[in-house]
Amino acid sequence: MKTLYINRIYRVSISIVITCLVLISMLVGCAPAAPQPAATDNTSSQNTSTPIIPGKARFKIATTTSLYDTGLWNYLEPMFEKKANVELDIVYAGTGIALEYGRRGDVDAVVVHDPAAEAKFIAEGYGINKRSFAFNHFLIAGPDDDPVGIKGLTPEQALKKIYEAGVSDPTKVKFISRGDNSGTHSKEKLIWKAAGLNYEDVQKSGPWYIEAGKGMGPCLLMASEEGAYILCDISTFLAFKGKVDVAPLVEQGDLFLNVYSVIEINPEKIKTAKMLPTAKAFTNWLISDEVQDLIGNYGVAEYGRSLFNPLKGGGCIESGCPKLEDYTVPVE
Repeated sequence: MKTLYINRIYRVSISIVITCLVLISMLVGCAPAAPQPAATDNTSSQNTSTPIIPGKARFKIATTTSLYDTGLWNYLEPMFEKKANVELDIVYAGTGIALEYGRRGDVDAVVVHDPAAEAKFIAEGYGINKRSFAFNHFLIAGPDDDPVGIKGLTPEQALKKIYEAGVSDPTKVKFISRGDNSGTHSKEKLIWKAAGLNYEDVQKSGPWYIEAGKGMGPCLLMASEEGAYILCDISTFLAFKGKVDVAPLVEQGDLFLNVYSVIEINPEKIKTAKMLPTAKAFTNWLISDEVQDLIGNYGVAEYGRSLFNPLKGGGCIESGCPKLEDYTVPVE
């Protein structure tokens, strides 16, 4: 009887196992197939009109953080998606990282603001059809009481004075650097050089110099918390004005000019860049009168002035852009 009872239990157990396996196979068989990547066109196009792509192709760009922190991309993104019938994937990073995404073929276009790095990117064959579409300027902000006394100086005079005060007393003076190879970080290095200082020496000069490795918005918040000086673009500064306790101290200087450009990824160099017709349409859309007017008016209602200055026609080169005194409005 005991043997018969065990055999019955064994047969029941086997039946349960078989039933479970059948149910699992049915469930797997009913699972939906993985979606296939959307088909894309790998051909070049000279047509300047926006192509209407069947379905929802994914168009990927890497862009600088200031265009994200100010909300400009959130404003423009749905307009282009609707116009071109694409899903716009935007990666926000410093210019150095954005260009690296372009070199790796992770994106179809980059939007950046570092002329020297852009020139190298194009010379290497990774980028084509650069067009400048907007500009603003940098400023140096810091504590309201300005303990170093940089207000009204040139950018290079201000950084040199901050450096000397920081080395002398790092407990009282701090400077927040992006430290992320971004366009802002490159501009900072350029100003240090103009001030007669070696950047590597500045990095090693003491705890007063802090490399944050973060975007512009987070760095502004950090400068506010630390009571530190910082180089930032005017657009992000205005967007964060009510959130930070730092004042604009140095706003004038030719070195402060900041030009934003779009560069398409060259499909002959990067075989994974298959959205050139859409990239061309995106570029032409950015420099169109319609979008240039939108950029020129962005922020006026909230801040009383535009956060970015349009560059109609997209033909501006850095040496030909308007001088600061032609457009700078002091921050109140």
